[in-house]
Amino acid sequence: MRRPLNPYLALFAGVLIVATASIMIRFAQSAGMPSLTIAAGRLGLAALILTPLAWLRVGSELRGLGRRDLLLALASGALLAVHFASWISSLAYTSVASSAALVATNPLWVGLASLVLLRERLGWRTLVGIGATLLGTLLIGISDSASSTQPNPMLGNALALLGAATVSGYLLIGRSLRRRLSVLAYIYVVYSAAAGILLAWALLAGQPLLGHPPYAYLLLLGLALGPQLLGHTAFNYALSSLSATFIAVAILGEPVGSALLAMLFFPNERFAPLQLAGFVLLLLGIYVAALDER
Repeated sequence: MRRPLNPYLALFAGVLIVATASIMIRFAQSAGMPSLTIAAGRLGLAALILTPLAWLRVGSELRGLGRRDLLLALASGALLAVHFASWISSLAYTSVASSAALVATNPLWVGLASLVLLRERLGWRTLVGIGATLLGTLLIGISDSASSTQPNPMLGNALALLGAATVSGYLLIGRSLRRRLSVLAYIYVVYSAAAGILLAWALLAGQPLLGHPPYAYLLLLGLALGPQLLGHTAFNYALSSLSATFIAVAILGEPVGSALLAMLFFPNERFAPLQLAGFVLLLLGIYVAALDER
């Protein structure tokens, strides 16, 4: 009888795998592949890989999907498409560390949306976390505008924050849908919808899907298999045994891992003192807010 995989090991592996996404994206951009093409390729390949498994395992569930759930899944896919388009584009303008840290603020956006839309009361830790995160974001912005070697750090940081906000909407819709749909059915519909939107977006924007170096397409395959499928599947696996709060805190290792990998692969990716202070304050704010999760 096979022993189940240790959930702590699965979570650790998932964080490591997801942390490589920024690096592979930056290499694909260096090969001349446009950001929308990268986003469309990542989601499109993930959806193609899932297709035979989804129809074999949950085909009856997919065929019986109600109109309301289908529309919600399509809306979730649209938000996911904007998330990937904005976040991947941010890596062309700002540092990996700033982009990865700012896009990781989504738990706080979810908290604010819960306050405004669902009238949920926020605990004092969440409020302190939001304040610390906003201050950290401000410090990163000031540092990047003053000393960054990246093409347009303020635009990149704004795109990363847009990515955090839209993935928060994706998660809020997913929280509702996952009560009625299996994981496989949900991610298949959402990934397929996001892939279709991104593909149409790239074509309308005139961004070429073909004609890029072969290794750029290998990077897309790596993004689909690694961060998109293996990484997030590991998080879902760990959720069966570990608390959501613990996982939310552990996932904060992703921007840390991305920043360290960027320093290894890209010589100009070094922390400025003010940027480092903002980075630490931002992650600390998310950690404190996660302690209030129920």
